[in-house]
Amino acid sequence: MEQLFESMELNKSLVDALKKVNITVPTEIQSKVIPEAQNNKDLIIQSETGTGKTLAYLLPLFEKIDTQKKEMQAIILVPTHELAIQVERQIEMLSQNSDLKATSTPIIGDVNIQRQIEKLKLKPHIIVGTAGRILELIQKKKISAHTIKTIIIDEADRLLDDSYIEGTKAVIKTTLKERQVVICSASISARTIERAKQFMKEPLLIKSTPKMQIPDTIEHIYFVAEQRDKIEVMRKVIRMLNPKKAIAFCGSGYDIEEAAEKLKYHKINADSIHGSNVKMDRKKVMDNFKSGKLQILVATDIAARGLDIEGVTHIINLDIPERSMEYLHRAGRTGRNGKSGMTISIVTEKEIEFIKQYERELQITITPKSMKNGVIIDYKKGIKNKNASKAAGANRGKTFSKSSSKHKIDGNGKSESRKKSIEGQSSTHYNEKLRFEGDYKTKSLKKYEREEKQAVAKRQNNSRKATPTDRKGTENFKQGVWEQQLESYGKSKSDKLLTSNKSNSKASANRSSNGKPTANSGSKGKASSDGAKSSRPMVFRKPK
Repeated sequence: MEQLFESMELNKSLVDALKKVNITVPTEIQSKVIPEAQNNKDLIIQSETGTGKTLAYLLPLFEKIDTQKKEMQAIILVPTHELAIQVERQIEMLSQNSDLKATSTPIIGDVNIQRQIEKLKLKPHIIVGTAGRILELIQKKKISAHTIKTIIIDEADRLLDDSYIEGTKAVIKTTLKERQVVICSASISARTIERAKQFMKEPLLIKSTPKMQIPDTIEHIYFVAEQRDKIEVMRKVIRMLNPKKAIAFCGSGYDIEEAAEKLKYHKINADSIHGSNVKMDRKKVMDNFKSGKLQILVATDIAARGLDIEGVTHIINLDIPERSMEYLHRAGRTGRNGKSGMTISIVTEKEIEFIKQYERELQITITPKSMKNGVIIDYKKGIKNKNASKAAGANRGKTFSKSSSKHKIDGNGKSESRKKSIEGQSSTHYNEKLRFEGDYKTKSLKKYEREEKQAVAKRQNNSRKATPTDRKGTENFKQGVWEQQLESYGKSKSDKLLTSNKSNSKASANRSSNGKPTANSGSKGKASSDGAKSSRPMVFRKPK
Protein backbone atom coordinates (compact mmCIF):
# COMPACT_ATOMS: atom_id res chain seq x y z
CA MET A 1 0.00 0.00 0.00
CA GLU A 2 1.37 3.41 -1.01
CA GLN A 3 2.10 5.94 1.71
CA LEU A 4 0.42 9.34 1.39
CA PHE A 5 1.66 12.72 2.56
CA GLU A 6 -1.38 12.84 4.81
CA SER A 7 -0.12 9.83 6.76
CA MET A 8 3.21 11.53 7.44
CA GLU A 9 3.73 13.96 10.32
CA LEU A 10 3.68 16.91 7.97
CA ASN A 11 1.96 20.27 8.34
CA LYS A 12 -1.55 20.00 6.91
CA SER A 13 -1.15 23.30 5.11
CA LEU A 14 1.80 21.88 3.20
CA VAL A 15 -0.14 18.73 2.33
CA ASP A 16 -2.91 20.88 0.90
CA ALA A 17 -0.38 22.91 -1.06
CA LEU A 18 0.92 19.69 -2.64
CA LYS A 19 -2.57 18.55 -3.53
CA LYS A 20 -3.12 21.77 -5.46
CA VAL A 21 -0.31 20.74 -7.81
CA ASN A 22 -1.46 17.09 -7.92
CA ILE A 23 1.24 15.70 -5.63
CA THR A 24 -0.22 13.26 -3.11
CA VAL A 25 2.21 10.35 -2.90
CA PRO A 26 5.77 10.90 -1.62
CA THR A 27 8.65 9.37 -3.51
CA GLU A 28 10.97 6.86 -1.89
CA ILE A 29 13.60 9.46 -1.05
CA GLN A 30 10.97 11.86 0.36
CA SER A 31 9.60 9.14 2.63
CA LYS A 32 13.11 8.48 4.00
CA VAL A 33 14.36 12.06 4.30
CA ILE A 34 11.41 14.04 5.71
CA PRO A 35 11.16 12.26 9.11
CA GLU A 36 14.93 12.49 9.72
CA ALA A 37 15.10 16.13 8.68
CA GLN A 38 12.22 16.96 11.02
CA ASN A 39 14.39 15.60 13.86
CA ASN A 40 17.04 18.22 12.97
CA LYS A 41 19.69 15.66 11.98
CA ASP A 42 22.55 16.31 9.58
CA LEU A 43 21.85 14.35 6.41
CA ILE A 44 23.73 13.15 3.33
CA ILE A 45 21.15 12.39 0.64
CA GLN A 46 21.97 10.48 -2.53
CA SER A 47 19.21 10.06 -5.08
CA GLU A 48 18.84 10.19 -8.84
CA THR A 49 17.68 13.21 -10.78
CA GLY A 50 13.91 13.53 -10.89
CA THR A 51 13.21 11.63 -7.65
CA GLY A 52 11.98 14.65 -5.69
CA LYS A 53 15.08 15.64 -3.69
CA THR A 54 14.15 19.33 -3.70
CA LEU A 55 10.79 18.79 -1.99
CA ALA A 56 12.44 16.24 0.30
CA TYR A 57 14.47 19.00 1.99
CA LEU A 58 12.08 21.94 1.41
CA LEU A 59 9.04 20.44 3.17
CA PRO A 60 10.74 19.94 6.57
CA LEU A 61 12.53 23.28 6.12
CA PHE A 62 9.18 25.07 5.74
CA GLU A 63 7.98 23.52 8.98
CA LYS A 64 11.13 24.74 10.71
CA ILE A 65 10.93 28.35 9.48
CA ASP A 66 9.46 30.79 12.01
CA THR A 67 7.48 33.09 9.74
CA GLN A 68 6.72 35.40 12.66
CA LYS A 69 10.33 36.47 12.82
CA LYS A 70 11.65 38.82 10.18
CA GLU A 71 15.14 37.38 9.92
CA MET A 72 17.24 35.19 7.65
CA GLN A 73 17.02 31.57 8.83
CA ALA A 74 18.27 29.27 6.03
CA ILE A 75 20.79 29.23 3.18
CA ILE A 76 20.52 26.89 0.19
CA LEU A 77 23.78 26.68 -1.78
CA VAL A 78 23.62 25.68 -5.45
CA PRO A 79 26.29 25.60 -8.18
CA THR A 80 24.34 27.25 -11.02
CA HIS A 81 21.89 30.06 -11.72
CA GLU A 82 19.35 27.69 -13.25
CA LEU A 83 19.21 25.46 -10.19
CA ALA A 84 18.83 28.51 -7.96
CA ILE A 85 15.83 29.67 -10.00
CA GLN A 86 14.30 26.19 -9.96
CA VAL A 87 14.59 25.93 -6.16
CA GLU A 88 13.22 29.46 -5.84
CA ARG A 89 10.14 28.46 -7.85
CA GLN A 90 9.51 25.45 -5.60
CA ILE A 91 9.68 27.73 -2.56
CA GLU A 92 7.22 30.16 -4.17
CA MET A 93 4.85 27.28 -4.98
CA LEU A 94 4.77 26.08 -1.37
CA SER A 95 4.48 29.61 0.01
CA GLN A 96 1.65 30.67 -2.30
CA ASN A 97 -0.39 27.48 -1.87
CA SER A 98 0.01 27.15 1.91
CA ASP A 99 -0.42 29.21 5.05
CA LEU A 100 3.31 29.11 5.70
CA LYS A 101 4.38 32.32 4.04
CA ALA A 102 8.11 31.82 4.02
CA THR A 103 9.93 34.38 1.90
CA SER A 104 13.06 33.90 -0.17
CA THR A 105 15.36 35.65 -2.63
CA PRO A 106 17.93 34.36 -5.12
CA ILE A 107 21.49 35.62 -4.63
CA ILE A 108 23.66 34.75 -7.61
CA GLY A 109 26.70 36.20 -9.33
CA ASP A 110 26.74 38.32 -12.50
CA VAL A 111 23.80 40.32 -11.15
CA ASN A 112 23.71 43.91 -9.88
CA ILE A 113 24.77 43.56 -6.26
CA GLN A 114 23.03 46.79 -5.21
CA ARG A 115 19.66 45.38 -6.22
CA GLN A 116 20.38 42.26 -4.19
CA ILE A 117 21.28 44.39 -1.19
CA GLU A 118 17.93 46.20 -1.51
CA LYS A 119 16.09 42.84 -1.49
CA LEU A 120 18.07 41.67 1.54
CA LYS A 121 16.79 44.68 3.48
CA LEU A 122 13.40 42.90 3.51
CA LYS A 123 15.00 40.10 5.58
CA PRO A 124 13.91 37.04 3.54
CA HIS A 125 13.68 33.79 5.51
CA ILE A 126 15.49 31.68 2.89
CA ILE A 127 18.45 32.69 0.73
CA VAL A 128 19.11 30.62 -2.39
CA GLY A 129 22.28 31.20 -4.36
CA THR A 130 25.91 30.60 -5.18
CA ALA A 131 28.61 30.49 -2.53
CA GLY A 132 30.76 33.28 -3.96
CA ARG A 133 28.13 36.02 -3.97
CA ILE A 134 26.59 34.90 -0.66
CA LEU A 135 30.02 35.00 1.01
CA GLU A 136 30.64 38.48 -0.41
CA LEU A 137 27.38 39.77 1.06
CA ILE A 138 28.08 38.11 4.42
CA GLN A 139 31.42 39.94 4.53
CA LYS A 140 29.61 43.19 3.71
CA LYS A 141 27.28 42.52 6.69
CA LYS A 142 24.27 42.39 4.39
CA ILE A 143 23.46 38.77 5.28
CA SER A 144 23.23 38.06 9.00
CA ALA A 145 25.00 34.69 9.22
CA HIS A 146 24.49 34.42 13.00
CA THR A 147 20.72 33.91 12.51
CA ILE A 148 21.14 31.05 10.00
CA LYS A 149 19.97 27.75 11.51
CA THR A 150 19.92 25.49 8.41
CA ILE A 151 22.34 25.12 5.51
CA ILE A 152 21.41 22.94 2.53
CA ILE A 153 23.99 22.09 -0.13
CA ASP A 154 22.33 20.98 -3.37
CA GLU A 155 24.49 19.18 -5.95
CA ALA A 156 27.10 18.51 -3.27
CA ASP A 157 29.34 16.54 -5.63
CA ARG A 158 30.02 19.83 -7.41
CA LEU A 159 30.08 22.21 -4.45
CA LEU A 160 32.53 20.00 -2.55
CA ASP A 161 34.96 19.38 -5.40
CA ASP A 162 38.27 21.21 -5.71
CA SER A 163 36.77 24.16 -7.60
CA TYR A 164 34.04 25.09 -5.10
CA ILE A 165 34.91 23.61 -1.72
CA GLU A 166 36.81 26.61 -0.35
CA GLY A 167 33.89 28.97 -0.96
CA THR A 168 31.40 26.45 0.42
CA LYS A 169 33.38 25.90 3.62
CA ALA A 170 33.86 29.66 4.07
CA VAL A 171 30.09 30.24 4.01
CA ILE A 172 29.45 27.42 6.50
CA LYS A 173 32.11 28.69 8.92
CA THR A 174 30.35 32.07 9.20
CA THR A 175 27.27 30.41 10.75
CA LEU A 176 26.69 29.10 14.28
CA LYS A 177 27.79 25.62 15.29
CA GLU A 178 24.21 24.67 16.24
CA ARG A 179 23.17 24.74 12.61
CA GLN A 180 21.70 21.80 10.68
CA VAL A 181 23.57 20.79 7.50
CA VAL A 182 21.90 18.79 4.72
CA ILE A 183 23.75 17.85 1.54
CA CYS A 184 22.24 16.06 -1.44
CA SER A 185 23.23 15.01 -4.92
CA ALA A 186 22.47 12.47 -7.61
CA SER A 187 25.86 10.86 -7.06
CA ILE A 188 28.14 11.23 -4.07
CA SER A 189 31.66 9.82 -3.98
CA ALA A 190 33.50 8.59 -0.90
CA ARG A 191 35.76 11.63 -1.13
CA THR A 192 32.74 13.96 -1.04
CA ILE A 193 31.41 12.20 2.06
CA GLU A 194 34.76 12.55 3.84
CA ARG A 195 34.89 16.26 3.06
CA ALA A 196 31.29 16.76 4.20
CA LYS A 197 32.00 15.15 7.56
CA GLN A 198 34.46 17.97 8.34
CA PHE A 199 31.57 20.36 9.03
CA MET A 200 28.74 17.94 9.87
CA LYS A 201 27.73 16.30 13.16
CA GLU A 202 27.25 12.54 12.89
CA PRO A 203 25.61 12.75 9.46
CA LEU A 204 23.09 10.13 8.42
CA LEU A 205 23.54 8.74 4.89
CA ILE A 206 20.26 8.18 3.04
CA LYS A 207 20.17 6.55 -0.39
CA SER A 208 17.28 5.75 -2.66
CA THR A 209 17.20 2.42 -4.44
CA PRO A 210 19.04 3.05 -7.71
CA LYS A 211 16.94 2.59 -10.79
CA MET A 212 19.49 2.06 -13.50
CA GLN A 213 16.89 2.04 -16.21
CA ILE A 214 16.39 4.13 -19.32
CA PRO A 215 13.05 4.16 -21.15
CA ASP A 216 12.87 1.84 -24.13
CA THR A 217 11.64 4.77 -26.23
CA ILE A 218 15.18 6.19 -26.35
CA GLU A 219 17.49 5.06 -29.16
CA HIS A 220 21.23 5.09 -28.45
CA ILE A 221 23.85 5.47 -31.19
CA TYR A 222 27.47 6.56 -31.39
CA PHE A 223 29.99 7.77 -33.98
CA VAL A 224 33.76 7.30 -33.86
CA ALA A 225 35.88 10.35 -34.71
CA GLU A 226 39.20 11.97 -33.96
CA GLN A 227 39.12 14.43 -31.06
CA ARG A 228 39.76 17.39 -33.36
CA ASP A 229 36.90 16.36 -35.68
CA LYS A 230 34.15 15.96 -33.08
CA ILE A 231 32.49 19.35 -33.61
CA GLU A 232 32.46 18.84 -37.38
CA VAL A 233 30.91 15.37 -36.95
CA MET A 234 28.28 16.87 -34.66
CA ARG A 235 27.47 19.48 -37.30
CA LYS A 236 27.00 16.80 -39.96
CA VAL A 237 24.81 14.68 -37.67
CA ILE A 238 22.60 17.69 -36.92
CA ARG A 239 22.26 18.37 -40.63
CA MET A 240 21.22 14.79 -41.34
CA LEU A 241 18.84 14.29 -38.41
CA ASN A 242 17.51 17.86 -38.16
CA PRO A 243 16.44 17.54 -34.50
CA LYS A 244 13.55 19.68 -33.32
CA LYS A 245 15.04 20.40 -29.90
CA ALA A 246 18.46 19.05 -28.89
CA ILE A 247 20.93 19.55 -26.05
CA ALA A 248 24.63 19.11 -26.87
CA PHE A 249 26.75 18.43 -23.79
CA CYS A 250 30.32 19.70 -23.84
CA GLY A 251 32.92 19.16 -21.16
CA SER A 252 35.72 21.40 -19.99
CA GLY A 253 37.89 20.25 -22.91
CA TYR A 254 35.86 22.34 -25.33
CA ASP A 255 35.16 26.01 -25.78
CA ILE A 256 31.37 26.04 -25.41
CA GLU A 257 30.92 29.35 -27.20
CA GLU A 258 33.24 28.28 -30.02
CA ALA A 259 31.21 25.11 -30.59
CA ALA A 260 28.00 27.13 -30.76
CA GLU A 261 29.57 29.72 -33.06
CA LYS A 262 30.73 27.03 -35.50
CA LEU A 263 27.19 25.70 -35.68
CA LYS A 264 25.86 29.22 -36.24
CA TYR A 265 28.39 29.75 -39.03
CA HIS A 266 26.87 26.79 -40.86
CA LYS A 267 23.37 28.28 -40.51
CA ILE A 268 22.34 26.03 -37.60
CA ASN A 269 20.11 27.69 -35.00
CA ALA A 270 22.27 27.17 -31.90
CA ASP A 271 23.34 28.97 -28.74
CA SER A 272 25.14 28.15 -25.51
CA ILE A 273 24.90 28.46 -21.73
CA HIS A 274 27.76 28.06 -19.29
CA GLY A 275 28.94 29.23 -15.92
CA SER A 276 30.17 32.64 -17.07
CA ASN A 277 27.00 33.68 -18.91
CA VAL A 278 25.46 36.99 -17.91
CA LYS A 279 22.07 36.46 -16.28
CA MET A 280 20.09 38.29 -18.99
CA ASP A 281 21.85 36.43 -21.79
CA ARG A 282 21.27 33.11 -20.06
CA LYS A 283 17.58 33.84 -19.52
CA LYS A 284 17.14 34.87 -23.14
CA VAL A 285 18.80 31.68 -24.39
CA MET A 286 16.68 29.47 -22.13
CA ASP A 287 13.45 31.23 -23.08
CA ASN A 288 14.26 30.79 -26.78
CA PHE A 289 15.05 27.11 -26.28
CA LYS A 290 11.92 26.39 -24.28
CA SER A 291 9.70 28.19 -26.77
CA GLY A 292 11.21 26.32 -29.72
CA LYS A 293 12.93 29.35 -31.28
CA LEU A 294 16.30 27.71 -30.61
CA GLN A 295 17.08 24.31 -32.12
CA ILE A 296 20.39 23.37 -30.45
CA LEU A 297 21.41 24.24 -26.88
CA VAL A 298 25.13 23.73 -26.20
CA ALA A 299 25.74 23.38 -22.46
CA THR A 300 28.01 21.97 -19.78
CA ASP A 301 26.80 19.45 -17.22
CA ILE A 302 27.00 22.10 -14.51
CA ALA A 303 25.03 24.69 -16.46
CA ALA A 304 22.39 22.09 -17.33
CA ARG A 305 21.86 21.04 -13.72
CA GLY A 306 18.30 21.72 -12.67
CA LEU A 307 17.01 22.31 -16.19
CA ASP A 308 13.58 20.77 -16.67
CA ILE A 309 12.67 21.23 -20.33
CA GLU A 310 9.88 19.40 -22.06
CA GLY A 311 10.03 18.23 -25.65
CA VAL A 312 13.77 17.53 -25.93
CA THR A 313 14.11 15.13 -28.88
CA HIS A 314 17.87 14.54 -29.02
CA ILE A 315 20.81 14.47 -26.64
CA ILE A 316 24.30 14.84 -28.14
CA ASN A 317 27.36 13.88 -26.09
CA LEU A 318 30.21 15.83 -27.65
CA ASP A 319 32.31 14.56 -24.81
CA ILE A 320 31.61 11.25 -23.11
CA PRO A 321 30.86 11.04 -19.35
CA GLU A 322 33.07 8.67 -17.40
CA ARG A 323 30.29 7.32 -15.18
CA SER A 324 27.18 5.48 -16.26
CA MET A 325 25.00 7.55 -13.92
CA GLU A 326 26.02 10.75 -15.70
CA TYR A 327 25.13 9.18 -19.05
CA LEU A 328 21.79 8.17 -17.52
CA HIS A 329 21.09 11.72 -16.34
CA ARG A 330 21.85 13.16 -19.76
CA ALA A 331 19.84 10.57 -21.66
CA GLY A 332 16.93 10.97 -19.24
CA ARG A 333 16.26 14.48 -20.54
CA THR A 334 14.74 13.06 -23.72
CA GLY A 335 12.10 10.39 -24.34
CA ARG A 336 9.88 11.57 -21.51
CA ASN A 337 6.18 10.78 -21.10
CA GLY A 338 6.37 7.90 -23.54
CA LYS A 339 7.75 10.02 -26.38
CA SER A 340 10.60 8.82 -28.54
CA GLY A 341 14.08 10.25 -28.19
CA MET A 342 17.66 9.69 -29.28
CA THR A 343 21.01 9.91 -27.52
CA ILE A 344 24.02 10.44 -29.80
CA SER A 345 27.57 10.04 -28.54
CA ILE A 346 30.66 11.10 -30.49
CA VAL A 347 33.68 9.19 -29.19
CA THR A 348 37.29 8.47 -30.01
CA GLU A 349 38.66 4.95 -30.38
CA LYS A 350 39.88 5.01 -26.77
CA GLU A 351 36.47 6.15 -25.47
CA ILE A 352 34.63 3.14 -26.89
CA GLU A 353 35.34 1.37 -23.60
CA PHE A 354 32.89 3.76 -21.90
CA ILE A 355 30.23 2.77 -24.42
CA LYS A 356 30.74 -0.87 -23.44
CA GLN A 357 30.51 0.14 -19.78
CA TYR A 358 27.13 1.87 -20.33
CA GLU A 359 25.78 -1.15 -22.16
CA ARG A 360 26.86 -3.45 -19.37
CA GLU A 361 25.70 -1.36 -16.38
CA LEU A 362 22.56 0.20 -17.86
CA GLN A 363 21.44 -2.86 -19.81
CA ILE A 364 21.10 -0.92 -23.06
CA THR A 365 22.35 -1.30 -26.63
CA ILE A 366 24.32 1.55 -28.19
CA THR A 367 24.60 1.04 -31.94
CA PRO A 368 27.69 2.20 -33.87
CA LYS A 369 26.91 4.37 -36.89
CA SER A 370 28.78 6.06 -39.71
CA MET A 371 27.99 8.54 -42.48
CA LYS A 372 28.07 7.98 -46.22
CA ASN A 373 26.82 10.28 -48.98
CA GLY A 374 24.88 12.40 -46.51
CA VAL A 375 23.11 9.41 -44.94
CA ILE A 376 23.62 7.74 -41.55
CA ILE A 377 24.30 4.03 -41.97
CA ASP A 378 25.23 1.11 -39.72
CA TYR A 379 28.94 0.97 -39.08
CA LYS A 380 30.55 -2.40 -39.75
CA LYS A 381 33.86 -2.48 -38.02
CA GLY A 382 36.84 -3.86 -39.89
CA ILE A 383 35.42 -3.82 -43.44
CA LYS A 384 38.22 -1.69 -44.83
CA ASN A 385 40.94 -3.71 -43.13
CA LYS A 386 39.36 -6.94 -44.31
CA ASN A 387 39.21 -5.80 -47.92
CA ALA A 388 42.72 -4.49 -47.76
CA SER A 389 44.02 -7.79 -46.43
CA LYS A 390 42.18 -9.66 -49.17
CA ALA A 391 43.80 -7.49 -51.82
CA ALA A 392 47.22 -7.98 -50.30
CA GLY A 393 46.69 -11.75 -50.12
CA ALA A 394 45.54 -11.93 -53.73
CA ASN A 395 48.63 -10.04 -54.91
CA ARG A 396 51.09 -11.96 -52.76
CA GLY A 397 53.85 -13.51 -54.90
CA LYS A 398 52.69 -11.85 -58.13
CA THR A 399 54.99 -9.91 -60.42
CA PHE A 400 53.99 -6.73 -62.22
CA SER A 401 55.85 -4.86 -64.95
CA LYS A 402 55.98 -1.11 -65.02
CA SER A 403 58.24 1.03 -67.20
CA SER A 404 60.24 -2.05 -68.29
CA SER A 405 60.99 -2.93 -64.66
CA LYS A 406 59.54 -5.67 -62.48
CA HIS A 407 58.16 -5.22 -58.96
CA LYS A 408 57.53 -8.26 -56.86
CA ILE A 409 54.80 -8.01 -54.23
CA ASP A 410 55.80 -9.28 -50.79
CA GLY A 411 53.56 -10.59 -48.00
CA ASN A 412 52.75 -7.06 -46.82
CA GLY A 413 51.47 -5.99 -50.22
CA LYS A 414 54.49 -3.77 -51.00
CA SER A 415 56.91 -4.10 -53.90
CA GLU A 416 60.50 -4.98 -53.03
CA SER A 417 61.89 -2.07 -55.04
CA ARG A 418 59.56 0.32 -53.29
CA LYS A 419 60.48 -1.17 -49.95
CA LYS A 420 64.21 -0.69 -50.59
CA SER A 421 63.58 2.80 -51.84
CA ILE A 422 61.73 3.72 -48.66
CA GLU A 423 64.42 2.22 -46.42
CA GLY A 424 67.27 4.18 -48.01
CA GLN A 425 65.30 7.26 -48.83
CA SER A 426 66.31 9.46 -45.93
CA SER A 427 70.06 8.72 -46.00
CA THR A 428 70.32 8.97 -49.80
CA HIS A 429 68.45 12.23 -49.85
CA TYR A 430 70.71 13.67 -47.16
CA ASN A 431 73.94 12.62 -48.92
CA GLU A 432 72.75 14.01 -52.23
CA LYS A 433 71.86 17.24 -50.54
CA LEU A 434 75.34 17.59 -49.03
CA ARG A 435 77.01 16.72 -52.32
CA PHE A 436 74.86 19.22 -54.18
CA GLU A 437 75.62 21.96 -51.69
CA GLY A 438 79.39 21.24 -51.94
CA ASP A 439 79.38 21.23 -55.74
CA TYR A 440 77.31 24.37 -55.78
CA LYS A 441 79.72 26.20 -53.50
CA THR A 442 82.76 25.04 -55.54
CA LYS A 443 81.20 25.99 -58.86
CA SER A 444 80.08 29.34 -57.52
CA LEU A 445 83.58 30.15 -56.26
CA LYS A 446 85.24 29.21 -59.57
CA LYS A 447 82.68 31.22 -61.50
CA TYR A 448 83.25 34.24 -59.27
CA GLU A 449 87.05 34.06 -59.70
CA ARG A 450 86.74 33.70 -63.48
CA GLU A 451 84.38 36.67 -63.77
CA GLU A 452 86.65 38.76 -61.53
CA LYS A 453 89.70 38.04 -63.73
CA GLN A 454 87.73 38.94 -66.85
CA ALA A 455 86.65 42.23 -65.29
CA VAL A 456 90.24 43.15 -64.32
CA ALA A 457 91.52 42.33 -67.81
CA LYS A 458 88.79 44.41 -69.37
CA ARG A 459 89.60 47.41 -67.21
CA GLN A 460 93.29 47.14 -68.09
CA ASN A 461 92.49 46.84 -71.80
CA ASN A 462 90.30 49.93 -71.68
CA SER A 463 93.05 51.80 -69.86
CA ARG A 464 95.56 50.95 -72.59
CA LYS A 465 93.19 52.11 -75.28
CA ALA A 466 92.78 55.40 -73.49
CA THR A 467 96.58 56.24 -73.38
CA PRO A 468 98.27 58.20 -76.23
CA THR A 469 99.88 56.08 -78.95
CA ASP A 470 102.88 56.59 -81.21
CA ARG A 471 100.70 56.64 -84.28
CA LYS A 472 101.90 59.82 -85.98
CA GLY A 473 99.55 61.91 -88.04
CA THR A 474 96.50 60.97 -85.94
CA GLU A 475 95.28 64.04 -84.09
CA ASN A 476 92.40 62.23 -82.40
CA PHE A 477 94.67 60.30 -79.98
CA LYS A 478 96.82 63.22 -78.76
CA GLN A 479 94.58 63.87 -75.74
CA GLY A 480 95.58 60.51 -74.21
CA VAL A 481 92.47 59.56 -72.20
CA TRP A 482 89.18 58.01 -73.10
CA GLU A 483 87.09 60.82 -71.59
CA GLN A 484 88.86 63.41 -73.76
CA GLN A 485 88.22 61.24 -76.80
CA LEU A 486 84.55 61.17 -75.95
CA GLU A 487 84.57 64.96 -75.57
CA SER A 488 86.29 65.45 -78.94
CA TYR A 489 83.77 63.06 -80.45
CA GLY A 490 81.05 65.34 -79.24
CA LYS A 491 82.37 68.35 -81.18
CA SER A 492 80.58 69.70 -84.19
CA LYS A 493 81.15 68.36 -87.69
CA SER A 494 83.01 71.53 -88.74
CA ASP A 495 85.63 70.98 -86.06
CA LYS A 496 86.21 67.47 -87.31
CA LEU A 497 86.50 68.69 -90.92
CA LEU A 498 88.95 71.39 -89.82
CA THR A 499 91.13 68.78 -88.19
CA SER A 500 90.99 66.67 -91.34
CA ASN A 501 91.95 69.64 -93.59
CA LYS A 502 94.85 70.51 -91.34
CA SER A 503 96.22 67.01 -91.64
CA ASN A 504 95.83 67.07 -95.42
CA SER A 505 97.65 70.42 -95.73
CA LYS A 506 100.65 69.08 -93.80
CA ALA A 507 100.84 66.07 -96.08
CA SER A 508 100.71 68.20 -99.24
CA ALA A 509 103.45 70.51 -97.88
CA ASN A 510 105.76 67.58 -97.42
CA ARG A 511 105.20 66.41 -100.97
CA SER A 512 105.81 69.86 -102.45
CA SER A 513 109.07 70.42 -100.56
CA ASN A 514 110.63 67.17 -101.70
CA GLY A 515 109.24 67.15 -105.17
CA LYS A 516 108.49 63.52 -104.84
CA PRO A 517 107.47 61.26 -102.10
CA THR A 518 110.20 60.42 -99.60
CA ALA A 519 110.71 57.14 -97.88
CA ASN A 520 108.48 58.36 -95.13
CA SER A 521 106.06 60.09 -97.40
CA GLY A 522 104.29 56.89 -98.08
CA SER A 523 103.79 56.28 -94.47
CA LYS A 524 102.81 59.90 -93.93
CA GLY A 525 100.44 59.70 -96.78
CA LYS A 526 99.02 56.65 -95.26
CA ALA A 527 98.83 58.43 -91.99
CA SER A 528 97.02 61.34 -93.57
CA SER A 529 94.74 58.91 -95.19
CA ASP A 530 94.08 57.44 -91.75
CA GLY A 531 93.56 60.94 -90.51
CA ALA A 532 90.94 61.49 -93.15
CA LYS A 533 89.26 58.32 -92.14
CA SER A 534 89.36 59.39 -88.49
CA SER A 535 87.02 62.25 -89.32
CA ARG A 536 84.30 59.69 -89.71
CA PRO A 537 82.10 59.05 -86.67
CA MET A 538 83.90 56.75 -84.26
CA VAL A 539 82.15 54.43 -81.81
CA PHE A 540 83.47 54.33 -78.27
CA ARG A 541 82.19 51.56 -76.01
CA LYS A 542 82.10 52.23 -72.31
CA PRO A 543 83.72 49.44 -70.26
CA LYS A 544 81.24 47.23 -68.44
